[in-house]
Amino acid sequence: MSNAAQAYARTSQTTSSPREIEAQALLKAARQLRDVQDNWTGPDKNLYDALLFNRRLWSIFMSSVTNQENPQPVDVRQNIANIGVFVMNQTVEMQLNPDPAKLKSLIDINCNLAAGLSGRG
Repeated sequence: MSNAAQAYARTSQTTSSPREIEAQALLKAARQLRDVQDNWTGPDKNLYDALLFNRRLWSIFMSSVTNQENPQPVDVRQNIANIGVFVMNQTVEMQLNPDPAKLKSLIDINCNLAAGLSGRG
């Protein structure tokens, strides 16, 4: 890679908006969950790693929206918190009763929220 290309890559990484970074994280989580779903052989390390990554990501979102300094309107913060509770419940359900079909709602939520954050929703 040329020096110019490397400089551009560094600059584009550092100038991404927080919304775009959140969207990319959601899409990464969705890809991991979809890979598990597409290659299902039963509950395995890949499933638990994908669920852990998604749970950690949603824990960050839920922590952020419950912070009184969050600039988002209360109704938006409440909606994100409600979705987060659903995601956590689905994750527990998936761990207790693994079924690849149950991953669809988690994947869809992440993709839809990422599209909204990126202005494509």
